[in-house]
Amino acid sequence: MTSSSPLTLPNALTLLRILAIPFFAIAVWYGHHWQAFILFAAAGFTDLLDGLIARAFDQRSDLGAVLDPAADKLLMTTAFILLAWRTEGMAAAIPVWVAILAITRDLVISFYAFASVDRLSDSKFHPSLLGKLSTAMQLIAVSAGLLFNALGSRPWMEPFLPEMYWAVAALVLASGIHYFMRATRPAAA
Repeated sequence: MTSSSPLTLPNALTLLRILAIPFFAIAVWYGHHWQAFILFAAAGFTDLLDGLIARAFDQRSDLGAVLDPAADKLLMTTAFILLAWRTEGMAAAIPVWVAILAITRDLVISFYAFASVDRLSDSKFHPSLLGKLSTAMQLIAVSAGLLFNALGSRPWMEPFLPEMYWAVAALVLASGIHYFMRATRPAAA
């Protein structure tokens, strides 16, 4: 059941997350690494909290179903762009090619879903296990990058970062291919 009122606590938390994105971007841009990490962590906490509240208190809404994933994608896209572009003074910048892969995958899936909305069932675009793993790995990579930038360069980080970014890239590609295959598969009769 979905709430008829768009003004629910989960939606308010989602809006708060969206409003935090410019402050997060400013912190990354100007090299305020601890503030960027704290804002990103707080945004992640509100994402977890809004989902729990929506389910526990039956406050799911049509607005929340659109707004929550949009807020997540906006935050992650902002993080990928800035952590790949504004690399001066960063101990753990995200490689540009990883950012491009992650953002392109999300754009292609979004455009395909939008263009096919009248022809495809809603179930073809629900997150799969592979999609959730990809998202989780992206969150880990961005969170670790932000934390490592806040801590400054440490020798123990160096071997960890390339493997983390390769894992992000592999999961982004695998989940993107999986979404496309699932979306274009003919419906069972």
